[in-house]
Amino acid sequence: MDQQLNQVGQPRGTDALVQFDSSDQMVATLGAHDELLRVITGAYPLAELHVRGNELKVSGDAVQAHKALRVISEARTLAGNGTRISAQTIEQLVRMLESTGADDAQSVLGLKILSGRGKAIRPKTVNQKSYVDAIDENTVIFGIGPAGTGKTYLAMAKAVAALQAKEVSRIILTRPAVEAGEKLGFLPGTLTDKIDPYLRPLYDALHDMIEPDSMPRLLAAGTIEVAPLAYMRGRTLNDAFIILDEAQNTTPEQMKMFLTRLGFGSKIVVTGDITQVDLPGGTKSGLRVVTEILEGVDDIAFCELDASDVVRHRLVGAIVGAYERWTVRQDPNFNRSQARARRRAGTSKNPEHAAEKKQQGPAPENQEQSP
Repeated sequence: MDQQLNQVGQPRGTDALVQFDSSDQMVATLGAHDELLRVITGAYPLAELHVRGNELKVSGDAVQAHKALRVISEARTLAGNGTRISAQTIEQLVRMLESTGADDAQSVLGLKILSGRGKAIRPKTVNQKSYVDAIDENTVIFGIGPAGTGKTYLAMAKAVAALQAKEVSRIILTRPAVEAGEKLGFLPGTLTDKIDPYLRPLYDALHDMIEPDSMPRLLAAGTIEVAPLAYMRGRTLNDAFIILDEAQNTTPEQMKMFLTRLGFGSKIVVTGDITQVDLPGGTKSGLRVVTEILEGVDDIAFCELDASDVVRHRLVGAIVGAYERWTVRQDPNFNRSQARARRRAGTSKNPEHAAEKKQQGPAPENQEQSP
């Protein structure tokens, strides 16, 4: 006998019957032509899902049927709150409900950072949500993790959101101009033409978030500045959201120079992957060194993402995971989880810090520029 799905997503009998208020709600949850239902079936092959009108019957293996019901229930709640449900959303729900629980799924996937170019940008994993929260709560944030974990993209979204909310007056994006293990030789053209290839990923992310017609105007006015790291020397950056990308390719000296550019009313986000250093042989990575130097300093946060946070093609996550396992085999002392735990334990939050920041106020008009 079919039973109704109760409020917490638990079936009260062998089978469960999920009722949708309308066909629109059903399509928003399960996709057109039930395309997302096939993703759920792929995740739980022993659960049987049958659609009839605005009803969905779930039966089969009790454990997998219950898990499928939880995914459907969470997807329906997210859809009702305005989240667009895609195949990737369903896959993230499956992964999160297996490891963390429904509460985390709603708080993570339901958080909207920015709406731009017809889509909403949201964190997709628990670690990404922690990273976004750290950007809100700290002045200097380090996002460390492999390719595809959203380090730079989420930081860019927070920067654009801060600019739109008038929390800052400009965005400054920078990265070191280091070749990725190749010698590109002489590049023709002006200085801008020479450095643009290194900065192209930052432009690509901006185009996802800002209307194309606005980009030239914002760049020309200096509201958004994209420049190589060498251009930061000698500046004090006030009232700005500053992002340093590919920070694993900075030297310790460059990292110190960059961090000391911080001015009043500004925020710095540093992103990088310490496993992909392109510096010449023997040169230390400034990103690796800074994690030891600034560990435990108040108002500085270190956020680590890993293969489980990769939001590109599923094979990217598998590739990153394989490389991490290989690294552990090569260096038995390497343990990313222990390093993350030590950092969390060593970082103490000062409850008076927020009040202190408010008392600082805007930058003095005649503030002296640092050398």
